[in-house]
Amino acid sequence: MKVCVHAVLVLSWIVLAPAALAEQAGGAKGDRIENWTGKTVMVFTPHPDDDTFGCGAIMAILAKNKNRVIVVIYTNDNRGSRDLEMTRERLARIRKAEEEAACEVLGIPKENIIWLGYEDGDLEYADPRRLRGEACRLIKKYRPDAVFSIDPGSTHERWHKTDHRMAAFITKDAFLAAEWHLYYPHHWLVEKLKPYRVPVAYYYYASEPNYTVDITDVMELKIKAVAKHVSQFPPSLDKYTPVMSELVFQGIRAWGLSKSKDGDRYVEKFRREANP
Repeated sequence: MKVCVHAVLVLSWIVLAPAALAEQAGGAKGDRIENWTGKTVMVFTPHPDDDTFGCGAIMAILAKNKNRVIVVIYTNDNRGSRDLEMTRERLARIRKAEEEAACEVLGIPKENIIWLGYEDGDLEYADPRRLRGEACRLIKKYRPDAVFSIDPGSTHERWHKTDHRMAAFITKDAFLAAEWHLYYPHHWLVEKLKPYRVPVAYYYYASEPNYTVDITDVMELKIKAVAKHVSQFPPSLDKYTPVMSELVFQGIRAWGLSKSKDGDRYVEKFRREANP
């Protein structure tokens, strides 16, 4: 029995040690994601704006450094308006155009945006097996060197916004499903998509971040991208207008700068997890 226990402990060390070492290596200059070039990075977001708010600056840095950035959006965000003359169909079109404009500012072409098309606020009521399968399939298809997603461990995401909560959990679950072909065997049998293990995840909206990126050089670019989401801010939120006033823009800028300020620099913070 003692031999078996020792064997389990050794096996556990063998399995877990690479992850621990990878976590430590994340602090090394050569392995820091902001220094990557020629890699593929996927960003999963519940709505067409959370990616810009949560990790827009690192998206811009990655694109500038000639990495391929793929943005996967779970919902069409077609309900978040107080304008009584707005329709779901029109709002979905507006939000799509705003996301494409924001990504363009960040250096990401609209061809790299994947819309899963779920209704705003209903992600938690979708078929979870199918939803996980869609995310899993995309991971197998693009085989990313890193994935950005909402933090499934954040208290706010656990208990408040349902689309955020579901997107966080489903994406995390898809990491595991992507490793084993028998979760969705048709991915291999029909499309020849091989299993894939995500090497590292960076969770945004994190309440316990452990990885900080200096975004000072692209802070103004992020603010410009955020401002492309015109319908997310008053007065357009209450009565839609495609034009953002200078007063509103300056308010967004001041908010963005204060939120990202860290000493004499501006930063984005994430919870980094190797072998998630």
